[in-house]
Amino acid sequence: MVKKLESFIKRFYLLIIFVFLYTPIVTLMIFSFNDSKSTAKWNGFTLRWYSELFQNTRIMDALKYTLIIAVLASIIATIIGTLAAIGIHRMKGVPKKTLLNINNLPVLNPDIVTGISLMSLFIFIFPILNKIGINAQFGFGTMLLAHITFNIPYVILSVLPKLKQLPHNITEAALDLGATPGYAMWKIILPQIKPGIFAGLLMAFTMSIDDFVISFFAAGNGVSNLSIEIYSMTRRGISPEINALSTIMFVVVLTLLILANVNGDKKTVISN
Repeated sequence: MVKKLESFIKRFYLLIIFVFLYTPIVTLMIFSFNDSKSTAKWNGFTLRWYSELFQNTRIMDALKYTLIIAVLASIIATIIGTLAAIGIHRMKGVPKKTLLNINNLPVLNPDIVTGISLMSLFIFIFPILNKIGINAQFGFGTMLLAHITFNIPYVILSVLPKLKQLPHNITEAALDLGATPGYAMWKIILPQIKPGIFAGLLMAFTMSIDDFVISFFAAGNGVSNLSIEIYSMTRRGISPEINALSTIMFVVVLTLLILANVNGDKKTVISN
């Protein structure tokens, strides 16, 4: 009886959490199809706000920059983060612990601290670059560098657990059998840690799409992502176009997560 009561309380508690988390999202998605600007009264089904959304040039430009930066930043951060994770995994003792703590700092830091730090760094570097003939200013390049910077620690944290699951002497065994270090890395290490790499890539992509604070401090004139654009739109009042845009973003991220889980389940079944 006591165990059943504990099980019921746990499930009820979990249900309450999901209700509080997803009720606002479901409400937003429903009213994105409302044939009225009201968010309190349902006036009928329509796709008008989605049509107007795709005709809004500012939002389309923001979407373009968001996708380009997210794709480039996630790929570059995944490459750098994977190589860094392999290097950290092969280290031992105090240097390894020190690098792991340094890697954890950006993850634990508030985003506003990271954003202001990167902005200060860019402001410091710009005069130096301008003196050598490089026209440096806030814009696409600074936002891309900022996204790569804050994505790398998450990729490292995604890849390291898979590296720890590998046999300790797998690289040495491959080298003893005549494989070159590059061949051992490409054909033995990377295939084994592929799920971790994919998880890091997916996390970096979603973090880039979702980011607002760091992008706000690293963006320049003429460059904006969806988070910044939505913020500027909300300052003028809630528009149904925001609901439509948020619904699309939520569905895209949810689809990516489902695909990632399905892919992981298939690999688990095959390996078993």
